[in-house]
Amino acid sequence: MPDEEIQTLNRPEAARTVPAPSRSAAPTSPQAQPDPTWLGPVLIVGIVLAALNLRPAITSLGALFEEVRTGLGMSGTVAGLITSVPALCFAVFGITAPRLSRRFGPAAVVCAGMAAVAAGLLIRPFAHGAAGFLAASALSLAGIALTNVLLPVIVKRWFPDRVGTMTGLYSMALALGTSLAAAVTVPMTSALGGSWRTGLLVWAVLALVAVLPWLPVAAAARRQKRAADSPAAGAVRADAGPKIVRSRTAWALACYFGLQATGAYITMGWLPQIFRDAGVSASTAGVLLAVTMVMGVPLAFVIPNLAGRMKNQGAIAVTLGAFGLVGYTGLHFAPAAGAWAWALLLGVSNCAFPLVITMIGLRAKSPAGVVKLSAFAQSVGYLISIPGPLLIGALYQHSGGWDLPLTVMACLLVPQVALGILAGRDRTIEDECGMRD
Repeated sequence: MPDEEIQTLNRPEAARTVPAPSRSAAPTSPQAQPDPTWLGPVLIVGIVLAALNLRPAITSLGALFEEVRTGLGMSGTVAGLITSVPALCFAVFGITAPRLSRRFGPAAVVCAGMAAVAAGLLIRPFAHGAAGFLAASALSLAGIALTNVLLPVIVKRWFPDRVGTMTGLYSMALALGTSLAAAVTVPMTSALGGSWRTGLLVWAVLALVAVLPWLPVAAAARRQKRAADSPAAGAVRADAGPKIVRSRTAWALACYFGLQATGAYITMGWLPQIFRDAGVSASTAGVLLAVTMVMGVPLAFVIPNLAGRMKNQGAIAVTLGAFGLVGYTGLHFAPAAGAWAWALLLGVSNCAFPLVITMIGLRAKSPAGVVKLSAFAQSVGYLISIPGPLLIGALYQHSGGWDLPLTVMACLLVPQVALGILAGRDRTIEDECGMRD
């Protein structure tokens, strides 16, 4: 989820504020060298492979969480900490991506990010304690955080005339990687001998493959950067845009983002365990998580288009919250009997992510404002989301069941909906802060 950082620039409302740069030249330098003809196809492959690797490190672990906890002797509290690490890494490392991009170029940072993902996934299965497992996971998640932020920058820089198409391809690949890891990790682990270590190690292969196309892309971008003697294409000055902290809408968006991210990471980390404790088999629980995740594929296209035609997006936030409330209620009273229905309902509710990304694009007038609002909302939002999975793990351990954790998860949807209504109002951060475009 950086799910993400400048994806809001892809919305038609944001795109209309400035003319799109030509494909053959970096927007910051009219003297930049033309892109080599091979670069476009290789970039498309690289973007798809990178997006496929943005979630398997998380959802593959969710599918085997019980085996990992047992194998490493984790308590419920430590297990909750593991599920909180993605949000922490996305907040801490994601905020460094613009600075790294300005210094090294976005392609080079994405290449390094994919290498970090692969290294973490290679090391993690060989950990003999929770601390080592946590450190290796953090390495992979740091790479994911950087790539989360910069993939949309890559799209905006090299495909300005096909932003919508490339964003759709990127979003679909991300959702596919998320659901694929959740669905096939358990049966694949069984086929490979039953060890959770082998089941997690397999995903390092996909990450290693994803590094390959970025090596020539990063080299070409570095040569172009030297020839143009200019900052990396797509980089944005850190001081551009309005004073975000003075905007109530910015804070509403940040808090809404934080609560929807809380629900998403609780779902990815704990939903299979909820079903397994209700008597559902491990393989079926993984497929149920995949169903929840795959709902984001079609709705990632539908919700932004619908939200973009509305002046006020609060009604969509209310609808998504209602789906979540029904899903959590169902998990409380009949987790196994209605498992497929609850998985579908929670999958719809988790599509608050494309909604908040769209609202970020609608709540700023200029590209500089959109980028700064996106960075603020996502960084603050991920920080807000950190305690959620940890709290759920602690409640699960001390209560001995899921009644109390599910009640807390449902209650969190109430302020989420209220914040969605506030963030969905037809206003911009520039107007609130008294800034001009």
